[in-house]
Amino acid sequence: MLALATSSALAQATPVGLWQSIDDATNKPKAEIRIRESAGVLTGVVEKSLAPSASPNCDLCTDDRKGQPKLGMEIIRGAQKAEGKDVWEDGKILDPDNGKTYTLRMTPLEGGSKLQIRGYIGPFYRTQIWVRVQ
Repeated sequence: MLALATSSALAQATPVGLWQSIDDATNKPKAEIRIRESAGVLTGVVEKSLAPSASPNCDLCTDDRKGQPKLGMEIIRGAQKAEGKDVWEDGKILDPDNGKTYTLRMTPLEGGSKLQIRGYIGPFYRTQIWVRVQ
């Protein structure tokens, strides 16, 4: 029985699932992001908006997402598990409010109930803690 509970907890120590992002300015829930895995590569899509936005579209995006609706938008692309570590990196994350794309590093915390999202531009970084919804 203990082995089953342990393996279940370990299975959740992954970014795959539904996450609630928290707004940096207000510290309130901002959106729900669904992270999926395909062939070892993670992507994340905005599944639900939890806070009002100035624009429903990514007007400041500079890539293929420019002018596209934020709801349903793929904001995480290309993250892969680092060999021998419980860290997913080498992907990109988009902030659809400012249109900036950051190099991404994701680290499950507290047995997978939280997810540290760290976005880098050069030596500068921004960190958020997302909370697992499911």
